[in-house]
Amino acid sequence: MMEVKLWNDKREREMYENFAELFAIIKATEKLEKAYIRDLISPSEYESECQKLIVHFKTLSATLKDTVPNIERFADTYKMDCPAALYRLVTSGVPATVEHRSTVAASTSNSAAIVAECVQNFITSMDSLKLNMVAVDQVYPLLSDLSASLNKLSILPPDFEGKTKMKEWILRLSKMGAADELTEQQSRQLHFDLESSYNSFMAALPKASN
Repeated sequence: MMEVKLWNDKREREMYENFAELFAIIKATEKLEKAYIRDLISPSEYESECQKLIVHFKTLSATLKDTVPNIERFADTYKMDCPAALYRLVTSGVPATVEHRSTVAASTSNSAAIVAECVQNFITSMDSLKLNMVAVDQVYPLLSDLSASLNKLSILPPDFEGKTKMKEWILRLSKMGAADELTEQQSRQLHFDLESSYNSFMAALPKASN
């Protein structure tokens, strides 16, 4: 019986061994992803194993970049049905746990920026009234900006005091002329509503972060 050799020299042998290793890494990652999705492995175990596989994969794919320029094509050639592994190794490059933490952090930092925007809009609106900027074309844009920033903050309920009060004031101002001015009584009432809404807003923040 004749022995069939897959390689002709040491270099070719090394290439096939690397192919086998790449195949094994992709298969192992697919298995790990499925185990994590099904809660068969703890997040810390998953992250540790996944990190190792990603490092091995990066090292190996750098070595094979000339012979395997496209990992998806490699998987296709060897009939590998491993979509989760290809996403994790090629597209994402980080474990799912790390990816999730980044998403949460981005969302938190985005919320913090909107909170800062709301605070700034509250203070600007209150200060402008104190400076007697009471013409409709001065007040309307400020309340409009404040209302828009409050609506961007998903932690606030739709019936939040600040949202409903600002909507009422915007509606009232839209029925007036641009050069019209708020009466002293209207100005005092708007300042009171802004202050009250601002206090409710600040009180709502700790509850949202708990």
